[in-house]
This record gives sequence, C-alpha cells and structure tokens, in this order.
Amino acid sequence: MAGILLFVAAVLSIIGVTTDRGTFTEVSWILWVLGILLLVSGALRRRRRVSVDELRVGAAGGDPGALRGLAMMAKIQGDFDEAERLLRMAVDNGDVESMWEMGRLVEQRDGLEESEPWFRMAAERGHFVAKRFFRPGNPLNRDGSNPL
Repeated sequence: MAGILLFVAAVLSIIGVTTDRGTFTEVSWILWVLGILLLVSGALRRRRRVSVDELRVGAAGGDPGALRGLAMMAKIQGDFDEAERLLRMAVDNGDVESMWEMGRLVEQRDGLEESEPWFRMAAERGHFVAKRFFRPGNPLNRDGSNPL
C-alpha cells in the first residue's frame, strides 16, 4: 500500500511541477507523508522481539549481542556484578558496544575516572559517542592533553 501511495505521490508531483498546478503538488505532499508514515509503521510492526530464553541461548553460544542484552537486563535489576561479568564476556569477543556499556557501568558505580579505560577502548575501536569523550574540552579530555 505504501509503495502505491509513494508512486502516485511521485506522479502527482511531476504533474504538479510540470503543469504549474498547485493542487496536484499539495495533494502529492499529503500522499508522500502518508506513504512514508505507512512505511515506518510497517517497519516498526515487523521489528522482531527477542525473548529472554533466546538471549540465554545466544549468550551460551557466546553471541556478544545476547550477552550484552542479558547484561543490560541485569543492570536494570540492580545486579551490577552479573552485568559486569556478562559485559566482560562480550568485550572478550570484541563487541565495541559492550566496551561502551562497560564504561557506563563502571562510571555509574565508580565514577568517570575509573571508566576511562573502557571508554578509550570503545573509542579506539570506532565507537562514535566514546570518541567524543576524548575531544578537547570534553569529560575525559578537558584540557586537550588526553587525545586518542
């Protein structure tokens, strides 16, 4: 349905622009918006939800994403030791997002100074937000002397 709306919107846009008829252009804008909204809502409905059991199976197989997911659940439940254990396993598998999350966990528990090695590890491996921490003037590089 979204594809048809977008096709009709494109045709009306072309007709409206080439014939200089504002009504066609206005209707095409409405159809563009409706088509895009339908695409987005369809994508959200198709988004797969993962159960805790599926995460456990993945974590048992060493899947870093599953380990991180279980770690985040443990963190939410206040079990920081379990969260750290799971995140360390994911970090050992090279998961950059887990390096970032480990930095956040350590920062929450022990402060920013203690979390610096984890944030640096993530930044060195390309984590966008972690890299920002090391720009001059930012939390882990206030005076500009602590670059990556």
